[in-house]
Amino acid sequence: MQQSFFEHCGGTYTQVGDILLPDLVPEDNDRPPIGKYGRMRKRYLKEHRPVLYTDLLVSGKLFEHLAEIDKAAQEQLDRIVSQLAARRGISEHLKAADQTRWIQEMNNIRAVAEEIVLQELVYSD
Repeated sequence: MQQSFFEHCGGTYTQVGDILLPDLVPEDNDRPPIGKYGRMRKRYLKEHRPVLYTDLLVSGKLFEHLAEIDKAAQEQLDRIVSQLAARRGISEHLKAADQTRWIQEMNNIRAVAEEIVLQELVYSD
């Protein structure tokens, strides 16, 4: 019997009764869970880019893509938060002097930074 394109690319099937179902979930379960931004990227791809989502899923590269986005988003978020805090003069000295103001400023900075990260990485095409 001739191999299907899926088999030619390394895909396998599992027989369930008389039907062969493609094995779309990688066997490797040692991977760490995907974080917040990876999960948000997955939902975005499923809802707004279904062809790309399916391509990544079938090729076995979805987890790698989501992990990469999650890591990059977290690194960019941390970088932007520290840059914005430095520009606004938000420091440990302010934290010691006026903790309530420091919390308000940091929450505002984090919200701005997260919006930038979402637009540039998570919801980008």
